[in-house]
Amino acid sequence: MFTSVLMIEKALTSADVEFVTTLHGDEPVSFHVLLQPRGDQADRLLRAIDDIAMGELDEAARERKTPEGDAAKEPAQQALEVSLTALRAAGSEAGGRMVEDHPLDALKALVEEIGADEVIILTDPHYVEEFFHRDWASRARHKVGVPVLKLFSHSKT
Repeated sequence: MFTSVLMIEKALTSADVEFVTTLHGDEPVSFHVLLQPRGDQADRLLRAIDDIAMGELDEAARERKTPEGDAAKEPAQQALEVSLTALRAAGSEAGGRMVEDHPLDALKALVEEIGADEVIILTDPHYVEEFFHRDWASRARHKVGVPVLKLFSHSKT
């Protein structure tokens, strides 16, 4: 069985689930999902710049309403449960947890703990961080010791 660590920042869409569960053809895959609550991953200004770069001015204006800190934990836990349920319904093994500390440290520890074959990072585009190679995937490639695949979410939820 192929073992993947799937790092996400929001609930998986049905298109996301179909995409990640078919990456390895008919080979069975076990997913270990890490979810970083969105409010904890990047500051509000960077998220607003990303929204503006994607032409989503209304979203940029709503960034101040994005839950952060403790307020982000309950929606994140729900997003994790929805994602795990969807992966299991698609026929994959799936377990997961929320990231409480630095996401890359948690990612490296989980890869080592389970002997993962790969890391899949599935997020919305983060143009500023990507430009400076400060996004999760760019930094993980130098840290985890297994292949890192970066994918963009199919739609916003």
